[in-house]
Amino acid sequence: QVQLVESGGGLVQPGGSLRLSCAASGFTFSSYYMSWVRQAPGKGLEWVSEINSGGGSTYYADSVKGRFTGSRDNAKNTLYLQMNSLKPKETALYYCTASQGSWGRGHQVTVTS
Repeated sequence: QVQLVESGGGLVQPGGSLRLSCAASGFTFSSYYMSWVRQAPGKGLEWVSEINSGGGSTYYADSVKGRFTGSRDNAKNTLYLQMNSLKPKETALYYCTASQGSWGRGHQVTVTS
């Protein structure tokens, strides 16, 4: 069955960096756009980034532009999000999603001193 499994989150100080990964299985990963969405405590869902199926085009929310970089390795069926200069308000559950409607379970990122 379709699975999206995020990893790489955790605790980081403000200004620090993390790289999230999302391992995909059960569908033809290379055929679909992929996105990252986050949800801060007590807040709604916020779209963060999207990458096209081939990996040549990426799109970002204004709030992360210039600090986050999305990429993918279709040979490894894996999506990535490099997050730099992290801010405390970016503490959230980060979800990996596919354009065919699948979502991962989410992975916690906590930015705190």
